Amino acid sequence: MKNIGYLAQDISILHRQYYKDTRKEFKEISLNPTAACILLAVSDYENITQNQVARSLVIDKALATREINKMEKLNYLTKQDGAGKTKILNLTDKGNEIVDQVQHIRSQWWEDRFAKSGIHKDSPLVSSIEAVVSTIVGPIDEN
Repeated sequence: MKNIGYLAQDISILHRQYYKDTRKEFKEISLNPTAACILLAVSDYENITQNQVARSLVIDKALATREINKMEKLNYLTKQDGAGKTKILNLTDKGNEIVDQVQHIRSQWWEDRFAKSGIHKDSPLVSSIEAVVSTIVGPIDEN
């Protein structure tokens, strides 16, 4: 058995493979996998800010801004001024429809991978990874 230090490498392999495998499906709805994650974050948290999205996904603010601007032009989300320079994000009706497709693409990829490996979605592995991620991103707030 490999030591736990290889876990980051293994997670990176999964991440890159997910992006590679889903790129074509996301392109069909004018997204890339990063934009899809942003759209899901906006769906999960009403009135989330651009900064909160970037923090919750641990991505660069500039990348988040570029992807959000693209999705605004596609009429998937809206930006509204918040306090100071804050931009508040919400989905449009079209964005809500796209979220359903994004969730399906993402879920199907994981279901296929789990089926090939014999892991079930209720595996302790899933909750363990979620617990570690929550210690990194913390709660979604503007503090």
